[in-house]
Amino acid sequence: MLSIIILTLNEEEDLPPLLDSIKKQEYKDYEIIVADAGSRDKTVEIAKKYGCIVVKGGLLPYGRNRGADVARGDVFLFLDADVILSHPKFLGNAIGEFNRRKLGSAGFKLVPHQGKAIDRFAHFCWNFVGWAMQSFLPHASQAIMSKKEVHKAIGGFDEKIVFVEDHPYVREAAKVAKFGFITDEYVLVSIRRYEKDGRFNVYVKYMLAGLYMIFIGPIRSNIFNYKFGHYENKK
Repeated sequence: MLSIIILTLNEEEDLPPLLDSIKKQEYKDYEIIVADAGSRDKTVEIAKKYGCIVVKGGLLPYGRNRGADVARGDVFLFLDADVILSHPKFLGNAIGEFNRRKLGSAGFKLVPHQGKAIDRFAHFCWNFVGWAMQSFLPHASQAIMSKKEVHKAIGGFDEKIVFVEDHPYVREAAKVAKFGFITDEYVLVSIRRYEKDGRFNVYVKYMLAGLYMIFIGPIRSNIFNYKFGHYENKK
């Protein structure tokens, strides 16, 4: 079984498209777990309507771990709430490549489903870096696949990390099992953070965060002023 673990905080607008894309999958051996960090809108109601298991979440590493705690699957797929699976064969193809390459964890290509040419170019560059560095410096963001045994072996996500917890997770996972960048599939992602905070500001912040992790280590203090839920839809 595949356990799909989704983090939410006031995601009543973006969660349904993701859940719809999951329900349309030809691959059916999955469960959906929503780790909610105290939504004040209809997020939890929507998740239950779709038949999801709902657990209490929190900041990103904590929420991912709480979802994994109740997961029954042998493989986990951690997703941000504002992504969409690209087409109905996504899960089957992704699981197929994951097993065929005997991976313990994996990242995915990210393609914006909105936005401008600069957004597509920036994600193209990120995808190239993720593919090129998969054997020596793993990258993953917004969608991570991991074996349950690997997740347990590294103690899950480091809950002391306050920003960009995904890269340290897959780099630790790569120490105990093979990491790979899935090439058969891609995930559609939102560009809402770029529109809200400004593209230049976001690109620079993530570049600096990447350099920080390479030369100093995981980001355990909020020097980059990250706020979970900062990008929620507000009416």
